[in-house]
This record gives sequence, structure tokens and C-alpha cells, in this order.
Amino acid sequence: MEVSETNQRCGVIAVVGAPNAGKSTLVNALVGQKVAITSAKAQTTRTRVMGVAIEGDAQIVLVDTPGIFAPKRRLDRAMVQAAWGGAQGADLIAMVVDGKAGRGPKLEPIIEALKHRTERKWLILNKVDIAIKEKLLTHTQVLNDTLGFDEIFFVSAATGDGLPELKAAFAAAMPQGPWHFPEDQVSDATDRMLAAEITREQLYHQLHAELPYAAAVDTEQYTERQDGSIEIHQQILVGRPTQRAIVLGKGGQRLKEIGSKAREELANLLGVKVHLYLHVKVKEDWENDRGIYRDIGLDWVE
Repeated sequence: MEVSETNQRCGVIAVVGAPNAGKSTLVNALVGQKVAITSAKAQTTRTRVMGVAIEGDAQIVLVDTPGIFAPKRRLDRAMVQAAWGGAQGADLIAMVVDGKAGRGPKLEPIIEALKHRTERKWLILNKVDIAIKEKLLTHTQVLNDTLGFDEIFFVSAATGDGLPELKAAFAAAMPQGPWHFPEDQVSDATDRMLAAEITREQLYHQLHAELPYAAAVDTEQYTERQDGSIEIHQQILVGRPTQRAIVLGKGGQRLKEIGSKAREELANLLGVKVHLYLHVKVKEDWENDRGIYRDIGLDWVE
């Protein structure tokens, strides 16, 4: 698709919301492929993830931010800082709300912060496919009375309902200007970072409540073999020996399954054969290791 530079439009949309509002699913759906991992576990997204969507002559840069919540630990504070950092310089802020849950305590810190923001603010009510219509309309009215949104949309990122209309509206809201990224680029994440995220997603999918939130994946080696395939060595960091046992599973079967599913997805995303080697390490205080923060893309916060 050739778009004349004189007709090009491009802008940045910061996607904010409480944990589990469906921000990453929404960004992936608008981009048209996975750029952010998803999980039913809250606070899955840890760093700012940039997804690039194209609609007509507009390039829409979507900044998927970590869910904003009341931070208790250093990692929490770093994630919340990354979320608001992702909103800096945005042309508009899209606040994604779980349409079924509506306004609750988790939304309060976001609402308070948005009251003082000067950017255009749009309200995206997500999960409308499972929301009760009357409650959904009540939630919308309460939120709009509080913040006075410029636009309101009802969507389901999971089913695709309302997404074509939302994407068209985003495109129309983009200012005139050259595209920031090549047409075939869908994210600013490196393949190395994506590989770590895909493995972390499998940890959440397969272990659910068994594995505490405090686990990290570090891609130690990422090399291309002569035959074009990719060799990846990763370390899964957990806080205690009991957590290591959970990840390994009986006879190492759980780790093999995690590796198998992650390898399959990475091969599909990268379009080449992938050799993935996983190792589980106990590092009790990894949340206070500056190097780990750097590797997963977070700033160190005191």
C-alpha cells in the first residue's frame, strides 16, 4: 500500500487502565498480530510496549502500558512509572475500562491522575460482550461525569466487536505528519525481548495461581545459526526453591511443556525454526537487581 508522504498522518495513543482491563488484547487486535503478551493474571504487562497499526493514510502508534495500580514494591513502582512515562507526549490518552467491572477502587488512582492531564481523553469500554447493558451504561455515565471524555467507544477486544469503528476513529484523530515507522514494522520490541515475553506468558498460562507474580525471564543468548534458525537460551528467575520445583514440575515435565509451547509460538511469530533452551534459577532478591530491571526494560526507581 503506497501512501504519499504529503497525505500521511501519524500520532501516538497512550493506552492506560487498571490491571486486567484488556489493554494488551486490544492493542494486539488493533495491530493485527501479537505485540504484547496477555494473561488472565493481573499486571502481566510490565513495561511500555509500542504497537504500530495502519489504517488508510494514518499510522497509529499505540503505547500499551502496564496496568496502573497502588504500588507496594519496587517492581510495582517501576511499572507504574513506566505506565505514566508511556503517556508522555501522546496525542491522546485512551483509558480502557473493564465494561463488566466498571468503576472500582482499582480505577481511582488513574482517574485522579487523569483529572490533571491536558491531552485529549477517550474512554474505551472493553469486554462489552460479557457486560450487563444497564450496568455498562451506568458505569459509562459515572466515568464521563467525572472526567468528561472527548469520545466514548464500546468494544470487545476478544470478539472484535466495535474495533473497526474504533480503529477508524483513532486514524482520523492522528495529526498530519510523516509515519514514524516503516510500513512493515509492528512494534519497537526487539526479537530478544519478545522471546522473553513469550516464555513469561507461557509461565502464566500454564501455572496460573501456582506461580507467584514474582518471576522473570532473562534471554541470555539469542543467535542465528547458519541454517537460518534461531537459538535462544533463557533463564527463568524465581524467588524460592519451592517456586523452582513448581516451574520444573514432576520430572521436569512442566518446564518441557512451557518450552514446547513458547518455542512453537516464537517459530510462528519469527517465521523460522527456533531452538529454545530453558533453565530455572533461584534468585531470592531478583526484584532488587538493577541488571534485571535493565534487561526487562524498566527504569530503576528508589
